[in-house]
Amino acid sequence: MKAFRNKKLYQRRAEILKALAHPSRLLMVDVLNERGELCVCDLIKVVGSDQSTVSKHLSILRQSGIIDHRRNGKNSMYRLTRPCVMSFFACIEQVMKENLKEQRELLAS
Repeated sequence: MKAFRNKKLYQRRAEILKALAHPSRLLMVDVLNERGELCVCDLIKVVGSDQSTVSKHLSILRQSGIIDHRRNGKNSMYRLTRPCVMSFFACIEQVMKENLKEQRELLAS
């Protein structure tokens, strides 16, 4: 039997997944992937939440290493540092499609 990896690895994976586990944060990752670097003011408009809420979400994503920021005068500019998460999103959507297919087949029978 193959030995399991270090438990710290699983803990870190869980932390990253928790950072992504909010619709607003998923939206921000998608938008940063599509549009590139954006200021907080742009992300506030996209998400439709107040500045403190958006800033909290950005902080969580930044702590996980998914995004990074820089100062540009008075603005904080955010960018996606790990575009590989987009392939993870594609995998999630494939699971959703397969689940839907199975549910439809079950209902049809």
